[in-house]
Amino acid sequence: MTFAEDIQRCLDALRKGGTIIYPTDTIWGLGCDATDVKAVEKIFSIKAREESKSLLILVSSIGMLERYVTEIPSTASRLIEVSDDPLTIIYPHGKNLAPGVCSSDGSVGIRICNDDFCNELISRFRKPLVSTSANFSGMPSPSKFSQIDEGILNNVDYVVNYRRGDKKASSPSSIIKVGDDGTFSIIRK
Repeated sequence: MTFAEDIQRCLDALRKGGTIIYPTDTIWGLGCDATDVKAVEKIFSIKAREESKSLLILVSSIGMLERYVTEIPSTASRLIEVSDDPLTIIYPHGKNLAPGVCSSDGSVGIRICNDDFCNELISRFRKPLVSTSANFSGMPSPSKFSQIDEGILNNVDYVVNYRRGDKKASSPSSIIKVGDDGTFSIIRK
């Protein structure tokens, strides 16, 4: 399976409202179209996760980010510029996303992805992707493909072949929450 074939199969699944397991710039993600209500509901079902817990999303650029938040606080812009490692920022107000993606207070966690596969996929899909860890709610996040539970693998529409053989363990991104007033707090380091 080539890189291009994997991308195409992901696009086929996503465009039909399906779910995928895919490699990201951090850990393997369980994903779908972040604007599709039914697809987001499938993610909650697969993970056996309470719908009150929001989901983070991946975008490929600042331009795409601007379409899914009401404003990018200057603090967030500076954090994006200086961060060398994957960084998820929780913005105060998400928009144009399926219910369940944003928290009950309207905030949303978004990461501008720095991964060739993800960026190609997101750029071609032209919408953000849900990216939650590929595990059942409450269980440890898989740091390698081989650690993903069969119960998760068997319940998605497509599982990416690219990077399945990576030996290096990955870790989740840092998460910083930014307020309307520019204040911020570290949620996960």
